[in-house]
Amino acid sequence: MQAWMDERFNSLGLTGEAPKMLTTVAVLLAIALLCVLGNMVARKVLLRLVSRLIRQNRYTWDDKLYEHKVFHRTAHLVTPLIIGFFTGFFPSYEIWIKRILSAYVTFVLVLIIDSLLNAADDIYRTFEISKTRPIKGILQVIKIMAFVVGAVVIVASLIGQNPLILLGGLGALSAVILLVFQNAILGFVAGIQLTTNDMIRIGDWIEMPKYDADGFVTEITLTTVKVRNFDNTITTIPAHAMVSDSFRNWRGMMISGGRRIKRSIFIDVTSIRFLSAEMTEELSRIEYLREYIANKRKEIDIYNKENNIDVSVPVNGRRMTNIGTFRIYVYNYLRNHPGIHKGMTLMVRQLSPGPNGLPLEIYAFTSTTEWTEYENIQSDIFDHLFAVLPHFGLRAFQDPSGYDIVSLGKKEVSE
Repeated sequence: MQAWMDERFNSLGLTGEAPKMLTTVAVLLAIALLCVLGNMVARKVLLRLVSRLIRQNRYTWDDKLYEHKVFHRTAHLVTPLIIGFFTGFFPSYEIWIKRILSAYVTFVLVLIIDSLLNAADDIYRTFEISKTRPIKGILQVIKIMAFVVGAVVIVASLIGQNPLILLGGLGALSAVILLVFQNAILGFVAGIQLTTNDMIRIGDWIEMPKYDADGFVTEITLTTVKVRNFDNTITTIPAHAMVSDSFRNWRGMMISGGRRIKRSIFIDVTSIRFLSAEMTEELSRIEYLREYIANKRKEIDIYNKENNIDVSVPVNGRRMTNIGTFRIYVYNYLRNHPGIHKGMTLMVRQLSPGPNGLPLEIYAFTSTTEWTEYENIQSDIFDHLFAVLPHFGLRAFQDPSGYDIVSLGKKEVSE
């Protein structure tokens, strides 16, 4: 083509440097025009065709490839292919043109690899196994390696050296590389430990007071673990901290299907007493106590008769107390409550008395792990128990308040 153009210029009487300059300009214009046309065909025609095909098929993985611009970045390879075809027209600059094109193609390929890995992560997240075995950290390591290798290949292309020589030279800089990528290396190792030992999954509720984290894990990356707290703030925790520091994972509770209630009612010890005959008769009318009181009465009567106990003295022998009867009532009430899990531990126990009275602890599990329902069930139970306390002649302990002091003052004045 070069000879043909020279012949034409000679026939027109153009000799010397003018034909060469005109040839160069003509070729450059042709290359520019072809690059523009190639870009338009790739972007306006081929990309639209690909987009239409993706929307019409039933697969979803190709949608991710399109969203992450895999095809858009692939279109950038059209320009260097066109320019590479015409490098023979510039023998003086052919070597540099090829070097620049090689560096450009390498850069585009690295970007395509980046898009492919992002799409692969999104596709993988659609599978249930992604919650237990996230791969984002591994993909980030591959990205780092791709960018490092790509940078070396680009530099090697521009200076005309073998990339393997430059890669070998990086071995001497291993100490610097380890220092620069320290967090990435620690995070990668921690990520492997987290997934291998199944310590954390996406969607787990975790608590880590050191980092003020209390919420659900939303993302596990190479260097960080992101937690959306219940106040909708985001806490970012270093991945290696999840291995070196302690944290609480509530996954076991969520899987079990029951959430623990562990709360006490503090009873005023001055309200604890033996049950009188009248009070025993009144409490025996309560559905949850009818059978218990009848059996307990028989058991106590038999014991006192067999041991010739003088029951005229209240402290002699065995008697029912209001606190003991109330404890049985609470147990039976919880056992019949629809919101309490019947297959898990259920216990109502007394703890050591202290300055705030006698703690009567409720230890049970709800039949749901959903937070709002759990709080509603727990509140309903204690609403009821506080309301029935007076029926057993018991009082909840409470520190003196301003109202108590004012009432005491009024009583003294009236006397």
